[in-house]
Amino acid sequence: MKSAYELAMERLQKEDPDSVPTLTHEQKEELQRLEESYKAKTAEREVFLQKQLTEARSKGDPEAVAQIEKQMRNERDRLEEEKEAAKEKVRQGKSAS
Repeated sequence: MKSAYELAMERLQKEDPDSVPTLTHEQKEELQRLEESYKAKTAEREVFLQKQLTEARSKGDPEAVAQIEKQMRNERDRLEEEKEAAKEKVRQGKSAS
């Protein structure tokens, strides 16, 4: 699945082929590695928090449920921002590590 960035770059390249820098094979591999890595990190956090959410629901604690749901959203957003920042570094020719 292509990211919004990749789709935008494809459209831009069709309009003006000289304006879009091309990625090297290594950069493409690194971007794919980052995508997979952050997908795993997100899943790991969601599994962990889902367990806590289930426990809070079974105890009938609506405040804890709301707090855990908020934490899940924040974790997803934080990891997405980290991933995009790392991918941007790769696109600019810098190491993401």
